[in-house]
Amino acid sequence: MIKSALAIVALLAGVENLLKTLPHHGSSPLHRLGLYLQLTKPRVVSLIVFCAVIGMFLAVPDGLPEARRVFVATIGIALVAGAAAAVNCLIEQRLDALMARTRARPLPRGELDAADTLAFSGIVGGLGLWLLYQWVNPITMWLTLATFVGYAIVYTVILKPATPQNIVIGGASGAMPPVLGWAAVTGEVSHDALLLFLIIFAWTPPHFWALALYRTEEYARAGLPMLPVTHGSRYTRLQVLLYTAILFAISLLPFASRLSGLVYLVAAVLLGAVFIGYAWRLYTQYSDDLARRTFRYSIIYLSLLFAVLLIDHYFRY
Repeated sequence: MIKSALAIVALLAGVENLLKTLPHHGSSPLHRLGLYLQLTKPRVVSLIVFCAVIGMFLAVPDGLPEARRVFVATIGIALVAGAAAAVNCLIEQRLDALMARTRARPLPRGELDAADTLAFSGIVGGLGLWLLYQWVNPITMWLTLATFVGYAIVYTVILKPATPQNIVIGGASGAMPPVLGWAAVTGEVSHDALLLFLIIFAWTPPHFWALALYRTEEYARAGLPMLPVTHGSRYTRLQVLLYTAILFAISLLPFASRLSGLVYLVAAVLLGAVFIGYAWRLYTQYSDDLARRTFRYSIIYLSLLFAVLLIDHYFRY
């Protein structure tokens, strides 16, 4: 069952690479399907689903969660996450056209319009919520809907264009996946699920600010008040270092609460030390290349940290 759930995650991660092989122009059904899939940001959704799946398995102290519940919850959460990403693309299409990182998305290129995107998001998101309500439990559906609103509306519409703390405040919606997974299996949200939430919540600022540091000019051109734009590079790099230190401390809480054992503790210390090393060098010896490598490592860090949580859960020392 673990293999099946992780296979879904791997499939989502591979979709984005597959999309790059498709032609950028054409009217074939396959090409149009590729455009809609691009709206869902498959690589981002794969990390969301991965953390949710880990939450499902950690929620069961002994043994495995029910296979059907894990499968349906994984699909439902993935669908709603994809719908939220599509709404984000719709709202930010003008800004995306100004940034090199995002100008190749379907909406800035004019290959899809607002009606297409809204219809797609409504169908996909609605299906995901129905699956969660009908086949998982109501609390997971409501929490997933709240996460959708938090990201697609509160963060994208209200926070992102208004405050340099957008990532900090809006990070709450991005930190929800393990909570959703936990609730899907248990029907409740425990303090252990909130510890997993805190890890991603503390991880989000250094992850996104590393990206913003080497994309500062693009964010400034788009008129977005990201921290490097409003407070400068050095201040942002200090914040990356401070939040990485906070993340290091928070990452030890699962061991302190006995959610995890020594395998996780050793991995958390090693992974966190490397992350702090990146953050320190970013603060003292900044370069755009180092910021890129810090951003990439942050993704590796979170993926490995949650993977080790799962390993430790079944091979406890």
